[in-house]
Amino acid sequence: MENRLAKCMGINMENILILANSSGGLYDFRRELLEQLVQKYNITVGLPDKVKTSDLEELGCQVVYTPMNRRGINPKEDFKLIRAYRSLIKKTDPALVLTYTIKPNIYGGLICRLRHIPYLATITGLGSVFQQKGLLLKIVILLYRIGISKAACIFFQNKENQDIFHQYRISAQNIRLVSGSGVNIREHRMEPYPMREGFCFLYVGRVMREKGIEEFLEAAEALHNEKTRFQIAGYCDEDYQETLDRLERRGVIEQLGFQPQVHELLAQASAVILPSYHEGMSNVLQEASSTGRPVLASDISGCREIFTEGETGLGFRPRDSADLIRAIRQFMAIPLGERALMGRKAREKMGREFDRERVVRAYLEEISKRAERSNDEFIR
Repeated sequence: MENRLAKCMGINMENILILANSSGGLYDFRRELLEQLVQKYNITVGLPDKVKTSDLEELGCQVVYTPMNRRGINPKEDFKLIRAYRSLIKKTDPALVLTYTIKPNIYGGLICRLRHIPYLATITGLGSVFQQKGLLLKIVILLYRIGISKAACIFFQNKENQDIFHQYRISAQNIRLVSGSGVNIREHRMEPYPMREGFCFLYVGRVMREKGIEEFLEAAEALHNEKTRFQIAGYCDEDYQETLDRLERRGVIEQLGFQPQVHELLAQASAVILPSYHEGMSNVLQEASSTGRPVLASDISGCREIFTEGETGLGFRPRDSADLIRAIRQFMAIPLGERALMGRKAREKMGREFDRERVVRAYLEEISKRAERSNDEFIR
């Protein structure tokens, strides 16, 4: 409303461009920031899908399609993305650019660097490449150095990612550490713990190897029974559909498919399980904890910060189905009342440390330093 009024009064609003790899991720985890930004700036977002573009447009954003293969390095497809970013940046002439995830950070950052446009990059996770050695890692390090070394600020979601960048001499003018995307503790409100007999263990996320789906399925095979259910909410990002269908026919798992709203699923769960190999800062664990559910998660950066061992959740070694099974059995041995207490403590921790409002304030501070000009410049 204020944005429209400003235009009617002849005020030239500053342009901010946002580049990301998912409309769903941008809307679900950064909507509160966007709601603030559209009050003061013209917001354009470049995205490779249309899942939640109508929601973004309703907020007041202009959405532009930018083709992207989110996985791997393909020179031909990545060059198309670079050209799309170059065209979009030239057309919008932004005062500031915000980039999220790997390819927007690297390729969007490169164009901003060449055009001398200030930009803020967010490292939402490093993926599996930094766990490897060889030529691919060297290429990715070089691309990061080229793409984000001139960023006005890099936002990291966990300290380990920040340390890895320091180790490989990938730096910027300014660095900030935030609690991931934070969690909207009002939307993901505290729910009464299920005071029923039996267990419902929930996996939320893309069905892919690096999210630990193989370990989750092995645990389900070992522990499922008529009183212990294992549910999967998410779409197949890799070739697991036949396996999932076979296990569902045997009663090992329940497939819930992709769920745009997961709060009610979280409310029905005894605990949420995330056996991921790497994370920036897990949104699923934050949302589950905010709902008042204990979590069982890989003992890795991006997960371990979210739960307190033995108090709000249990950790286990990544890539280790036997240790996941051990953690599930340990959780099942905890009396029902104590599991409910774990959930209440998880909710309290989210309110103290992971409220999304704190994350939004950090971004607004950095944006206001670089995107705002004097009021005289706004008036034609």
